[in-house]
Formats: sequence, structure tokens, C-alpha cells
Amino acid sequence: MKLIETGKIVTTHGVRGEVRAEVWGDGPEALLAVEAFYRADGSPLQVEYSRVHRGALNLKLAGYDDIDRAMALIGTVLYLDRESFELPEGTYFVRDLIGLLVLDRDTGETYGRIVQVQPTGANDVYHIEAEDGRLLLVPAIAQVVASVDLAAAEMRITPLKGLFDP
Repeated sequence: MKLIETGKIVTTHGVRGEVRAEVWGDGPEALLAVEAFYRADGSPLQVEYSRVHRGALNLKLAGYDDIDRAMALIGTVLYLDRESFELPEGTYFVRDLIGLLVLDRDTGETYGRIVQVQPTGANDVYHIEAEDGRLLLVPAIAQVVASVDLAAAEMRITPLKGLFDP
């Protein structure tokens, strides 16, 4: 089993054992179908039900039926079993994008490697460290990102006119 961090329990909700989780990634809606989260040691937390509430993921976990038991979970980092979680086509785990070589789709020119993915609300922005040390910012939009090949560890882009101009 390969675990991937997905969020953290930040507080309780109500008195019947429900907890609120801060979600890292595309938002709480993406995790509504998850049947089990895992702790760092691999022990499972079975989900009885989940719902989105005020931008966070509220969870009722099996065996946590009152506020006292649920309070013990505050601060727990939640993990997913990567093999059991399918991403929609065209979406990727951030950790898989870090380190990808970024190339021009048409010319094959190398721009650098992705060193960070910055969420901005509208779309993510890829931070690319060029070989000369410059930091290039590339919007993660369909008009720019032509292809991602995780097996080859590369992303091909079609830069917008003026994107890399000083």
C-alpha cells in the first residue's frame, strides 16, 4: 500500500463524533466517495459517511461515536491508499508533477523542471526552475499544457506569447 497525504483533522463537529478535515488538493468534494482514510502508521479509519460543510470535509468515522473520542483525532493527518484512489483524467498528484522536465511541445526546447505547484484558485501555477536559475511561472491551463507523461517524467507545453519574456 502506498499512502499519500490528503488532509488533516482540525476539529470536531457536534457531539456525535463527527470531525472536520482540512483537505489538501482539489477540495473536499473529490473525497466524498472515499471509504477509508489511513493514519501515518497505515492503520485504517473507516468512513461511515462524509459531507462537505463550509468548504471542509466533515467525516463520521467508525468507532468514534461521541465528541470525547473524536477529540483524540484532532491533528491526525489523513492519508489515502494511492492505488485505490483514481484521479479524473488530466489531473495529477502534485508529488508526481514535482521534478518533471518541462519541454516545448513543438521545438523540444527544455525550459527546466517543476519545483513547486502553486494553487491560485482559478488554476494552479507551475514553478519551473530553468537551467540558468531563473524561475518561470506557467499556468496549469489546457491552452498551455499540451501533455503530461509521468512514465517519461516530462511535461510538454505550448507557451502563450510573451509568457517567458523578461
